[in-house]
Amino acid sequence: MLLRKVCSLISKAVLVFFVLINISIAEEIVLKVGDTVPAFKLPYATQEKVDFDGISSEDLKGSRYVLAFYPADWSGGCTTEMCNFRDSITAFTKLDVEVYPVSGDYIFSHQAWAQHHNLPFKLLGDHTREFGKKMGVYMPDNGMMSRSVFVVGPDGKFEFINYEYSVKDGKDFEELKKALEKSE
Repeated sequence: MLLRKVCSLISKAVLVFFVLINISIAEEIVLKVGDTVPAFKLPYATQEKVDFDGISSEDLKGSRYVLAFYPADWSGGCTTEMCNFRDSITAFTKLDVEVYPVSGDYIFSHQAWAQHHNLPFKLLGDHTREFGKKMGVYMPDNGMMSRSVFVVGPDGKFEFINYEYSVKDGKDFEELKKALEKSE
């Protein structure tokens, strides 16, 4: 419990610092709908376990999935985003779509966060930031990922991309759900 509180306070302090100095420039890579997802293999955590062997783009071939990049576990905006995904997990399941949140946090933080918020998905850890760089979401000035959402089709190509995903009013979440339903 103490570890969770400490992690939460540190994450919030870091986010506040970078918001105050307005550093949010991501890498110059911009992927487009129709591009192929860059190859990846990332460790993950769930409420129940930590898996260092991870999951890869190769493992996911043939399935539709959402890659939801976010800056940090334990922050207010990221918690709102993941709880929105959690609360809509039945809708995603009906559409045969898996959600894979990705951040640069350690997978041990992911596991504690998943347990605390009852998150039902695999939280991928890109601690080296290499996948985030390939996706164009890594912000080198602050070491975090920008909040971005990608839908990858069974063929490994992007069906939907939102590099400016926001949790402020729910519009982007509704846009994502419509895109998933439309391309079903």
